[in-house]
Amino acid sequence: MIEILVLYYSAHGSVREMAQLVARGVNQTGAVARLRSVPPVAPRTQVAEPPVPDDGAPYVELTDLEQCAGLVMGSPTRFGNMAAPLKYFLDTTGALWAKGALVGKPAAVFTSTASLHGGQETTLTSMMTPLLHHGMLILGLPYTLPEVNHTASGGTPYGASHWAGPNDDKPLTDDERSLCIGLGKRLAETAMKLAA
Repeated sequence: MIEILVLYYSAHGSVREMAQLVARGVNQTGAVARLRSVPPVAPRTQVAEPPVPDDGAPYVELTDLEQCAGLVMGSPTRFGNMAAPLKYFLDTTGALWAKGALVGKPAAVFTSTASLHGGQETTLTSMMTPLLHHGMLILGLPYTLPEVNHTASGGTPYGASHWAGPNDDKPLTDDERSLCIGLGKRLAETAMKLAA
């Protein structure tokens, strides 16, 4: 069975909802989505969260990355970049990099931002950079998906995105939802082709 890791950090719930939609797309292909999150980090040295989350997806472990056939990664936008908790986790993957554990695996990214021009695309490309260093194969969303052409909120060729509004009160649009599902499908289908 092909397993796809859907890894995310969500501060207010929009990215978690997107991750669930991406996982739905993965599961529609015959592959299995493994949902995992990362804990928040603290500005001072302290325990930010208990070792097991109270609700939501379990926290990711390095073995989740080793065992997956592909990775879809999501983060809220922080000044046009991925959020610190996700970057913090990626900074711990040096041993996987050293042994080439992720080389040749397909990967994709998604994001949510409070402002319409808050750096969705730069956040997506910031998440791609460490994945490229790991030797992963980056996938985006092709313009053959009609939602990429006519979305009026989130959605780019770099990956799925969502405009949540400054109070995180804008629900995902139909286009954004479709693009999340489409991203999961595309990644899973590619992983299955590569495994064949």
